Amino acid sequence: MLNRQVVLKRHPQGIPLPEDFDLVECSIAQPSEGQMLVRNLFFSLEAAIRGWLDGKANYFEPIPLGGAIRGPSVARVVESHLAGFEAGDLIFGLHHWEDYSLSDANTVLLSKLSPEPDIPLSYYSGGLGGSGHTAYVGLHEIGKIKMGETVLISAAAGATGSMATQIAKLRGCNVVGIVGSDEKAELVTKTLGADAALNYKTCGDLATAISQARPEGVDVYFDNVGGTTLNAALACMNTFGRVIGCGMISDYNDQDNPTPIYNMWKLVEKELTMRGFLLYTYMDKVPAASEQLHDWVRAGEITVLENITEGLPNAGWAYSEMMRGATIGKNLVAMDLRADETAPLKMQ
Repeated sequence: MLNRQVVLKRHPQGIPLPEDFDLVECSIAQPSEGQMLVRNLFFSLEAAIRGWLDGKANYFEPIPLGGAIRGPSVARVVESHLAGFEAGDLIFGLHHWEDYSLSDANTVLLSKLSPEPDIPLSYYSGGLGGSGHTAYVGLHEIGKIKMGETVLISAAAGATGSMATQIAKLRGCNVVGIVGSDEKAELVTKTLGADAALNYKTCGDLATAISQARPEGVDVYFDNVGGTTLNAALACMNTFGRVIGCGMISDYNDQDNPTPIYNMWKLVEKELTMRGFLLYTYMDKVPAASEQLHDWVRAGEITVLENITEGLPNAGWAYSEMMRGATIGKNLVAMDLRADETAPLKMQ
């Protein structure tokens, strides 16, 4: 039995195209002492992967040409030589876009899952996984949100933004979401509960639109976008406001030409705090985040938005669609499992 992998065929120029990836076959690696072999079930498509495709290091080494694409997944342990894990366990961790991966104690984001029967397993790749945890940790640990504050969230219909929107509302905040279409604006207000939503493509001057939506100003800005959106948000911040640096997707497709930020003086004028963060630095906060998110999902107080593409061969296409802004919610790839693999999965 062979292992299919999606590898980097060429460095993308701008928005990644399906042709930038290739599907290859190789032998399944055998786990040694301290390792386990896992069968990937759901891949979480992350905007951050874009920064690993250009051959330049950032907080992870770049993916080489011909190398398997790195990405978080929900997986089932097939064979384990790692203490604390056994065959049949469900886990989450940073693996690769392939049928089978090796995992060990150093696997980034590694955690054992205890999925509940009434919660879809896919949620643990998004709303109850990295996206939900990132939104929760960002709002509480970096943003220090308080009831009654105004929270501005960019990419509010995306994987992390949609969770942050709902969490902020559940904490009693006034929430304004920034999105890229009228359809997304309606979703963010009517389904996710935001007090207002702005379509940055049609609202005119974004800073003016933010000020009109919330004349009292912004206390916390959850930034998933960077660029001109960050410029506009900085102009609308209240004194002692907090800017949560979660992502800067507006520049991911052209990292050699980052958008200038002109309003940095606001950090001084308004005595702002602006701080970036990576989830794996806050893994000690994840259990509490997970517990609270589970409570909200069980109670029906959070809607987990998913966009699931079926089949590993379609992963490159799915990633391209996400990076051109054509999707809503958490983007996942569900593995095309063999018939003899689906029965145990349905029992979860």
